[in-house]
Amino acid sequence: MNVAILVNVHSRHGSEAIGARIRSILPDARVAVTRSLDDARAWVRDDLSAHSPELLLSGGGDGTAVALLNEVRDQGLHVPAFGLLPLGTGNGWARATGAVGTRAALRGLSTLRNFGPPPLRRFNLVETEGRLTPFAGTGWDAEILSDYKHASADAPALLNRLGATGGYLRSLFTRTIPRHIGRYTRPNVRVINLGAPAMRADEYGNPVPVKNGGTGAVLYEGPLSVAGAATTEELGLGFRAFPFAHLVPGHMCVRIYAASALSATLRMPRLWRGAHPLPDDHHFFVTRCRFEFDRPVPFEIGGDLAGDRSEVELALAAKPVPLVDWRRMARVYRS
Repeated sequence: MNVAILVNVHSRHGSEAIGARIRSILPDARVAVTRSLDDARAWVRDDLSAHSPELLLSGGGDGTAVALLNEVRDQGLHVPAFGLLPLGTGNGWARATGAVGTRAALRGLSTLRNFGPPPLRRFNLVETEGRLTPFAGTGWDAEILSDYKHASADAPALLNRLGATGGYLRSLFTRTIPRHIGRYTRPNVRVINLGAPAMRADEYGNPVPVKNGGTGAVLYEGPLSVAGAATTEELGLGFRAFPFAHLVPGHMCVRIYAASALSATLRMPRLWRGAHPLPDDHHFFVTRCRFEFDRPVPFEIGGDLAGDRSEVELALAAKPVPLVDWRRMARVYRS
């Protein structure tokens, strides 16, 4: 099987040693150990374009996978079967496919060597600003990401000791939440449906039509703490930010969480595990929508900051991506 694998050495668990380990498991695979987006772009242009792989694996975090997938598409190449090796910090998208932990990922590669082509699943994605991604949004998720990166630069040794989950929680409670308490005024958002008639999750978690929810309908207008769209339940580290992401086939889930910082802090365990219902929490199911903000807000795409935005459009991507189903592969080959 023609396999190509990218390893991002700047991801949390990416390294030259991991690249060498992967080469020892799959000696016939083309393995690129990259240090920048330019490295990855050159590899796609010079190697993949000349000899398209049957299977392309991304070793890094969600941001690495999103960047690699979009680079392949941007260069006009066929998107092959795509797999995620969880070498990043959050690995939310990887976890959705059953790839949990570096050791498990390496065991999965051994399974590929011994059994050949893996089982695949068709995975829908969100498209925004010409990029494909499993999730995108603004609010606390983007702010925590920004705060975590600033904290990593200020105290890298401390965050290494805390680990990924501890580092994110430290950033949340020492930077993000304190900023929201006191005189901070939350931004407002208007969510406009631009596609098929919208649905919402009722108090029991069932999808029901939004009254007068056709194209042009304002689904929500008011303050936000989090506003995002996703086709995967988890943002990483076990945080189920979009528990209804797979509830309505052919739709993406849009979540607006409007509770205050104090309210969210008190409910953090329920928020983390995706409990429903919660006060001031709204889940919609749409094919296309627009967020309009009353001031510029930080916007993240697939776990990477994209800058500040006053308005964004998000849509369900036209074609799903064939993803390696690591969970199914482990189950099938164990039996």
